[in-house]
Amino acid sequence: MPGAWLSLLLAGGLALSARGDPAALLRRDNDASGRCTYSFTVASPGEVSCPEAGSVAQLREELAALAARLSRLEGAGGVGGSGPRGADVSGAWSRGPQRAAPGGCEELQRAKERLEEEKGRLEREKEELGRRLESSAQEITRLRAARCPSGTGGVPGRDALRSASKATRWEPEPLGYQELKSERTELPASRLLEETALGRPRAEDSGCGELAWVGEPVVLGRADTIAGKYGVWMKDPEPVAPFTRETTWRVDTVGTEVRQLFQYEAAEQLARGYPAKVHVLPRPLESTGAVVYRGGLFFQPRRSRALARYDLRAEAISAERELPGAGYHGQYPYSWGGYTDIDLAVDETGLWVVYSTEKAKGAIVLSKLDPETLEIRRTWETNIRKQSVANSFIICGTLYTVSSYSAPNATVNFAYDTATSTSRSLSIPFENRFRYLSMVDYNPAERRLFAWDSYNMVAYPVRLAHA
Repeated sequence: MPGAWLSLLLAGGLALSARGDPAALLRRDNDASGRCTYSFTVASPGEVSCPEAGSVAQLREELAALAARLSRLEGAGGVGGSGPRGADVSGAWSRGPQRAAPGGCEELQRAKERLEEEKGRLEREKEELGRRLESSAQEITRLRAARCPSGTGGVPGRDALRSASKATRWEPEPLGYQELKSERTELPASRLLEETALGRPRAEDSGCGELAWVGEPVVLGRADTIAGKYGVWMKDPEPVAPFTRETTWRVDTVGTEVRQLFQYEAAEQLARGYPAKVHVLPRPLESTGAVVYRGGLFFQPRRSRALARYDLRAEAISAERELPGAGYHGQYPYSWGGYTDIDLAVDETGLWVVYSTEKAKGAIVLSKLDPETLEIRRTWETNIRKQSVANSFIICGTLYTVSSYSAPNATVNFAYDTATSTSRSLSIPFENRFRYLSMVDYNPAERRLFAWDSYNMVAYPVRLAHA
């Protein structure tokens, strides 16, 4: 067989030479195993060199480099998954380098989604911890207010409470001087009576006493426009026919021309927001200091130190009188502002006005008024700086002040007793649920505090301690 192949090769070479083609060479040599091999070479008639040879060599180098690169990527899990290092070139090429980048992007996208989910979970946990912290703070405040005195089951009397802490005569000092100087008096739990569903007084709670407890606010209505961010709502504790104790009144006080007085037949109608009638006052009123008493709306006309009585039946102003020396329109407001310089109030004993004067140097001045003529019957000058408290109300001839209009856990922090002309500091918890208290008044017929807290009309049940 080798002889036959040799004969053919020789014949082919002779034929080429006979036609004038380049000479053919026949070589014989031993290969690496010692076996005899023949190689037949024929030169190209037209090409000096073979360019394909260089391209093939270059292609082989590129394939080798690509194989090494694909092996590194597979070892790092970057090509189509986590293939083993040193995978064959054909396998890597069949998977395709085009798929390497998208696979990595998909993995990064999944990692990003996992991080977003973890971030959302942590934010939800943060919000929940914040709610639990606030709830715990409220519970601590409640427990502190309710703790019993050690070693005694008795209750201190009226005189003991008065003498527990005396506030000194006010002198001009920084705004928060009273909170820094005052000595707190906490009332024992034996003074606190169980809250009823609506906060109305029970038979055994009748009569006057000292404020011992303020319950949680109950929302009875809500304003639905910006004009109702601040306001005042009222009931007449001594109504005149055709009005009753259930007739409810409301004024939204945001604006420069506040004239509308809304009348509701009952608090349920107030909650629905549909008034039975709207009164248009002859003069615009100032701020949130108005009250309803014995068939009249008592208010401060805008930009004046005057007081006016609007007769609800006649729908006309029946009395008007200037309050001598009273600051107005931002001279001596409560700490929240709102031109609350003059604040009217009602308690078991009648009609009052809370204000300040230049002579009093910003301290609260309290005057008892004649509800028919608005004449001043008697005046007290307190030692409580008006701009250092958020609001005030009167119960049984005693003025009480609220420490903050925005702190969620405020306190009733001072009391001034007109019977003895003395003041004392207190620490009775008071909740600002909606963080902007612009009005608070006492209704002696229901024994509740009515308040306006950032669009919301709320009521607080109270308990009085008897001597």
